[in-house]
Amino acid sequence: MIHEILPVGPLQCNCSIFGDEGTQEAIVIDPGDNIEEITAILDRHGWKVKAIAVTHAHIDHIAGAHKLRALTGAPVYLNESDRPLLDMLDVQAAWLGMEPPPRTEVDVAASDGTVLQLGPTEFQVMHTPGHTQGSLCLWIPSEDKLIAGDTLFRDSIGRTDLPGGNTRQILSSIKTRLLHLPEHTIVIPGHGPNTTIGREKERNPFLQNL
Repeated sequence: MIHEILPVGPLQCNCSIFGDEGTQEAIVIDPGDNIEEITAILDRHGWKVKAIAVTHAHIDHIAGAHKLRALTGAPVYLNESDRPLLDMLDVQAAWLGMEPPPRTEVDVAASDGTVLQLGPTEFQVMHTPGHTQGSLCLWIPSEDKLIAGDTLFRDSIGRTDLPGGNTRQILSSIKTRLLHLPEHTIVIPGHGPNTTIGREKERNPFLQNL
């Protein structure tokens, strides 16, 4: 399994591109922008996109999904609870002073327990509401990796002051779902540097009283 991380867009969202050497297929997670750079990586490896997964419907994570879907024909996975945010991309764009992107179609309503398969590797969807109502993480047991979206960061957690945010929920999601993963699990957050579950248990100030 090859994993490339590309920070995209003005907010530097971490777009993850996973490719399987056996099948030459790929999964792209959170294509928020810079689609030309994403497709350049895909072309360099000769990968065909099998799925586009979006951890939540904030504009910095989903803005490029329409274009990538059109270029590749790959289905878009998003949780149903984030459709209200998808419907207000124009409002989100106004917050950032940018043009609203085309609204992507959602092909698969990803829910807790949904599994995306890439070669022999399973990507297990975990519903972790709090940053948004439809926020998802993807747990990849064979790689000891968690794509955390904006639920968990190095030394922080996702903000909850935007529409759909809920502080109690995000802390519950982290406590009941993420902190039960192995401590050596590598966490790839939606922004910023990687961390591990063990490090966040020990050092994250938001998690010390959980």
